[in-house]
Amino acid sequence: MHIDVSFPRTRESSDATDEGVGSRFRGNDTQGALELRALAVLLDYPTDQTQAHMTEIAAALSPATRHPLQQLLSMLSDGDLITLQETYLDTFDRGRRTALNLFEHVHGDSRDRGQAMVDLLTMYEKAGIQYAGDQLPDYLPVFLDFLATLPADEARAQLAEVTHILREIAAALARRDSPYLPLLTALLSMAGEGTEVAIDEEDDTSFEAIDAAYAEAPVNFLDANLQSSCTPQTRPATQTIQIHRRAA
Repeated sequence: MHIDVSFPRTRESSDATDEGVGSRFRGNDTQGALELRALAVLLDYPTDQTQAHMTEIAAALSPATRHPLQQLLSMLSDGDLITLQETYLDTFDRGRRTALNLFEHVHGDSRDRGQAMVDLLTMYEKAGIQYAGDQLPDYLPVFLDFLATLPADEARAQLAEVTHILREIAAALARRDSPYLPLLTALLSMAGEGTEVAIDEEDDTSFEAIDAAYAEAPVNFLDANLQSSCTPQTRPATQTIQIHRRAA
């Protein structure tokens, strides 16, 4: 069983030619890697090519993974594409709790987010990957594609590093009773974690909540702790990525 890895799908590349659906990166063909690639496609913005290859995508999933996803698989296979795209945007682009960019949950809009992106790209490069896609490197489907290139134990360990973020997204999806929820619980299971998810009781989808979440803090140009733009700065050494929960 093989998913063609030559066809990256993102919302910005909907005019790409039909070459199959699969990873942005060259991976291996173990069952775990195939599942990671399939889950990455299912978590990505749905396109006509996604729908055209749903049988292939579903076949890449083990029965244990595929069974809880039947509602989503049927929806993506048979649903009206425009409606599916609207549902996707309403699910993942409305409110920070369901954002699929990992560092959105960790750093928000702080300065640390930029350096975290650089470090993540460095980790990709050390694995032999030159990422030049349309999405940011911390976009969850991109990260899953990357994990699919790693040995199984290493992929599981890296996935375990982000389970607190997966749980946060899953809790928000549970509150919305979203058909995308089983995708997150499948990833938790692959990381060796329990799949029970607490329901997030706070509604972050109202206009007021969205405005509050994305409100920019005032910039203090006189902060003595910030280095002057005229002072030579030393770039910190790149370290192994550790993704921790953002302080409340």
